[in-house]
Amino acid sequence: MGASSEADEKFPKPDRPVSTAGSNQFSTEDQRDSRGEAETVMKLAEIEPGMTVADIGAGNGYYTVRLAERVGKTGRVLAQDIDREALAGLARRVERQRLDNVSIRLGEFADPKLPDNSFDRIFMVHMYHEIEQPYEFLWRMWPALRSGGQVVVVDVDRPTDAHGIDPLLLSCEFERVGYELVAFKDAPELSGYYAQFKAAARRPQPGEIKPCRGDKSAQGEEAQMRLTEREKA
Repeated sequence: MGASSEADEKFPKPDRPVSTAGSNQFSTEDQRDSRGEAETVMKLAEIEPGMTVADIGAGNGYYTVRLAERVGKTGRVLAQDIDREALAGLARRVERQRLDNVSIRLGEFADPKLPDNSFDRIFMVHMYHEIEQPYEFLWRMWPALRSGGQVVVVDVDRPTDAHGIDPLLLSCEFERVGYELVAFKDAPELSGYYAQFKAAARRPQPGEIKPCRGDKSAQGEEAQMRLTEREKA
């Protein structure tokens, strides 16, 4: 994924590799449903009728169509991706299934292009490790959460250049940009883990953001420092 000159000037680059873009088909939908993946995630995320949800990196729409059913006619789902071809296919699927509560939007490499104060939940499933400018991306996403809104991440605990991310590093990157971890669960049925974040009281200015160190020993040290700081507070 590319980066803007603004990102080069204001936002730090991640101290880690970035995965190349993978297939939009993580595994077949029948396989994912046989593990109860979407049901598990939607239950953990407490998705209810009437909610407004964004599906970032929607791809073929595995989560989009299931979220649309869960939030119902009074809810809304915004399916976002940077892949025009994938979005075109998803648009055909949405029309075929007559999902009137789904909208589709093209995002950018360092900006999800989400409207402010709009979402109860933002889903990022098996895609976070592909974001080349995570600090800018998360920073620009922060205002899109409504009061009480939360970000749901599903990923795998393995190196970022192997289509995963260590959960300590994930948490650190989110926290540096103004989020707080509120839930974490190792979940084999998700082929990885589940993490949930909320917006912190303050979003730092881009120049204040310091990148997290990508090696595991540094992550452990930083996690211990954050724990110590919280205990003192």
